[in-house]
Amino acid sequence: MPSLKSVLAIPFAKLVRASVYKWAKNPIETQQKVFESLISEASQTQFGIDHNFKDIKNHSDFVTQVPVRDYEGLREYIDKVVAGEANILWKEKPLYFAKTSGTTSGAKYIPLTKESMPTHVKAARNAILMYIAETGNSNFVSGKMIFLQGSPILDKKNGIQLGRLSGIVAHYVPKYLQKNRMPSWETNCIEDWETKVEAIVDETINENMTVISGIPSWVQMYFEKIHQRTGKKVGEVFQNFNLFIFGGVNYEPYRSKFENLIGRKVDSIELYPASEGFFAYQDRQDTKGMLLQLDSGIFYEFIKAEEFFEDNPIRLTIKDVEVGVNYVMIISTNAGLWAYNIGDTVEFTSTKPYRLIVSGRIKHFISAFGEHVIGKEVEQAMNEAILGSDIQISEFTVAPQINPDSGLPYHEWLIEFETQPNSLADLAQVLDKSLQEQNSYYFDLIDGNVLQPLKITVIKKNGFQDYMKSIGKLGGQNKLPRLSNDRKIADSLYHLKLTK
Repeated sequence: MPSLKSVLAIPFAKLVRASVYKWAKNPIETQQKVFESLISEASQTQFGIDHNFKDIKNHSDFVTQVPVRDYEGLREYIDKVVAGEANILWKEKPLYFAKTSGTTSGAKYIPLTKESMPTHVKAARNAILMYIAETGNSNFVSGKMIFLQGSPILDKKNGIQLGRLSGIVAHYVPKYLQKNRMPSWETNCIEDWETKVEAIVDETINENMTVISGIPSWVQMYFEKIHQRTGKKVGEVFQNFNLFIFGGVNYEPYRSKFENLIGRKVDSIELYPASEGFFAYQDRQDTKGMLLQLDSGIFYEFIKAEEFFEDNPIRLTIKDVEVGVNYVMIISTNAGLWAYNIGDTVEFTSTKPYRLIVSGRIKHFISAFGEHVIGKEVEQAMNEAILGSDIQISEFTVAPQINPDSGLPYHEWLIEFETQPNSLADLAQVLDKSLQEQNSYYFDLIDGNVLQPLKITVIKKNGFQDYMKSIGKLGGQNKLPRLSNDRKIADSLYHLKLTK
């Protein structure tokens, strides 16, 4: 018999869906209100004074006054905020700093304010409610839910609490879900990821788990340990598990492996959260793309990825974007990030309403020979290659091999298989064909004998986990780049003596 909580969830979910689609149907007006509010609220901050916010009347003025910056570009202001100064990038002081490990800037301190923090929580909640409203499935709210996340233990820096975003958000779990949430607070505080996963298995293995959430690569590790302990499929151990919530990476390369580990298909919800903002979530099960959060205190701009490195590229608002074009996403937020390049590239799948997918990172591409291959292209090639086959992959990354021992240069695909293909050569051929069809520059380089077709290097079981552990990034919210324009990762994998 359904619980009262699950029964009440359905009408509440439908009310929330109606309110979400109300702003989604008025996107230009919604974003204009956000823009005007941001400029007004920050006009008396140091940043607002330095950039003449009082004279900004429209987007064109904003483009003139506020250049696109990354973390390093905003650092002189962020350093003052971190030092404890108020009214620098946003009103007063932030509530928290979300600490991230930047690849070029060392540790980054991303501010979270009393205005921005609720938008993270609301978007996560609404993603689940939109699923309930669409499917009518609410029974899972009565079961146990696990969120694989960072430690909720927070430090302090000049009086401001500091931690991983997932650890900060753990403090905002609604009261009506706290009894359902797993793992325990004590287990969540374990820093060592491998120890933590073992403890999570101990706590959850005999529970009625209905919802499991986290980055696919780390949830996979949890599932594998469940299988090792029990000898059963995850779906047998957790018979009522029917919803997987994920974000951070594309799920498709993992889907076949997950369905094998679970033993059946389960519904999934894709999220697009980041320390800088909760940008989008999947609002429909039958539609590709995630609904862009236009009413969450974030003003969005977009620059065509192919023009990004030019002088003064055109900055578009949502009214000017097109479906199927690769854009760098630029944000201005009520946490005090202004014309901020988060480094992600996105592609719209719809403009009524505005839905998008994450296509990669502007710094994560291969263009050693001018081909500019992006993450979305290699992931699509892999999805096409394994679709309908018995091949299952655990992880992969791609790098250029500029100076091979013999022959022409090529792209090297380093792949860890759960189930290997009968023929690596056949798989390589399918991957290469897909990449050539998607990317005309790559096709021209192969056709012109500048590059030879890609080659596959097989990585041993748990090789990528070993690599992430070796660089201190095992677990939590850490993700392996899908591709690189250098051989740093590829050579490190070789250095770990992983098999070819």
